[in-house]
Amino acid sequence: MAQDAAGYDYVIVGAGSAGCVLAERLTTSGRHRVLLLEAGGTDRRLFVQMPLGYGKLFHDPAVNWCYRTEPDPGLAGQADHWPRGKLLGGSSSINAMVWIRGHASDYDDWQAAGNPGWGWQDVLPAYRAIEDWEGGSDAFRGTGGPLHIGANRRDLHPLTHAYLRACAAAGLPETPDFNGAQQEGAGVYQLTVKGGRRMSAARAFLRPAMGRANLRVLTHAQATRVLFDGRRAIGVEYRHKGALHVAQAGREVILSGGAVNTPQLLMLSGVGPGAELAALGLPVLLANANVGATSATIRA
Repeated sequence: MAQDAAGYDYVIVGAGSAGCVLAERLTTSGRHRVLLLEAGGTDRRLFVQMPLGYGKLFHDPAVNWCYRTEPDPGLAGQADHWPRGKLLGGSSSINAMVWIRGHASDYDDWQAAGNPGWGWQDVLPAYRAIEDWEGGSDAFRGTGGPLHIGANRRDLHPLTHAYLRACAAAGLPETPDFNGAQQEGAGVYQLTVKGGRRMSAARAFLRPAMGRANLRVLTHAQATRVLFDGRRAIGVEYRHKGALHVAQAGREVILSGGAVNTPQLLMLSGVGPGAELAALGLPVLLANANVGATSATIRA
């Protein structure tokens, strides 16, 4: 097993939407050395950069983990396709680019459930800071940020306007901005597209940061486990070019692999439901039944 010669302050696993933002923010000051590991490859592919190309990406294993759900009784036992990005930018590099931040009450509900800092008034300034909204800034929207959001008002199909008028006639009025004061209604999607190209998290956040000497981005690097000193995470073991490597983290190991890959990596590292890990022959470092559980089965 090869030990990385360079020392890092932070090791980030997963270069999806969260990983790209984290890499940019943690390297801004120049004081911290950061390693970003991505199991997939580059986002510089034709169908990734071309907005209409997303239809080619939903089932492409070269850029997509192509997960499938368990059979769903509500779907007559069908197992649904669950696309997740496997490249720089993660799912922001394969999605349909619709920008919807969600309803304010959802954030307030999360805060009320015991998550301080997740209320709408807490997260709204962060949204405004990252946005470069084509429609202009106001109390709800931001401009000048790294992530460009197009209003998608030009060259619409004529049936779009007819549909919106029909919605209004049926009692569902037009909402000019789904991310503004009012979410309810009918309207036109906003898109993370700029200059005819996809504006992914990789393009908005990671590419500018990749010019910094204190950031190393390693693609085709599959994390295999988190390394611990007692209960403290101190590094990551990963596979790259057929060999196992170890990267040490002086400050933090940050897992940003998403809702599937992050709990999977924790369980491979010995953190998860103890009986299930032991049955698979995995060492149990910390038994926690909530790791990898669905929201319906999480126990306090």
